[in-house]
Amino acid sequence: MAKPFRGTYTVLITPFDETGAKVDLKAMADLVDWQIKQGIHGLIPLGSTGEFLSLTDDEQAAVAETAIKAAKGRVPVLIGTGCENTLDGVRLSKRAEALGADGVMIIPPFYSTPTEDELFEHYRRIGEAIGIPIMIYNNPATANVDMRPETVKRLSAIDNVRYIKESTLEVTRVRDIIDLCGDRMTVFAGILGYESFWLGAQGWVAVCSNLLPAESAKLFELVADAKDQPAALALYKRILPIVRWVGGHRYVAATKAGFAMMGRPVGPPRPPRLPLPAADVEALRKDLKALGVI
Repeated sequence: MAKPFRGTYTVLITPFDETGAKVDLKAMADLVDWQIKQGIHGLIPLGSTGEFLSLTDDEQAAVAETAIKAAKGRVPVLIGTGCENTLDGVRLSKRAEALGADGVMIIPPFYSTPTEDELFEHYRRIGEAIGIPIMIYNNPATANVDMRPETVKRLSAIDNVRYIKESTLEVTRVRDIIDLCGDRMTVFAGILGYESFWLGAQGWVAVCSNLLPAESAKLFELVADAKDQPAALALYKRILPIVRWVGGHRYVAATKAGFAMMGRPVGPPRPPRLPLPAADVEALRKDLKALGVI
């Protein structure tokens, strides 16, 4: 049986060339290697931060294959396979498994606003088609679907649905999902990592760990393993400016701007996203300098 997923997992950006027209697979492989050497616990390409909706099918396949090969089994790699069509979800998830992914992360169909019965059928069909775990992804702000704890309980009856990325600002959902699902569902925070760890979340699918992998991994370890609240809180306060920078609508633009400042150019976001405004670039630079990252 595979080792359970646990810890801070970076939802990776997708590097492009300087025009944004072409995926930079070498930069992707380098990013994966750097993240692992920095101590990150896991990686998730092709999530929202990876601009999955802005990639062609061939580009998605290339990104997934590159990340999995670059990781070389050193940490788990989950591939984002969210889409609007259940048949595509089955195809993409089977492809991820064939490429060697350790799991898949799947946001609900984001336009059709499925009912609970339709959600169950969506995840059931995908789950029955693959032999690797599914992390369902609750982000009602982008998916137009809110998988509340009671719905999560129902979805946990599907054999391969064993993890959830919970991306609301209601941290009590961590408590409620654990209460309702027991050991059938492991909670990863999507936004409130520090707060969720203390309520029993076993991981964090983080955006800020793109730029701060060592610190983001250490934050989980200080809470979940060391139970060192003073040290954990001090670290959380230290990285909070970057957590805020990559929150909200700036999550792709600020992350990519930060990488450029760190000497790791990864190209611009793809339209309709725009690069970080010049005034924000200078403010972000100041916060990264304060952390000693640049």
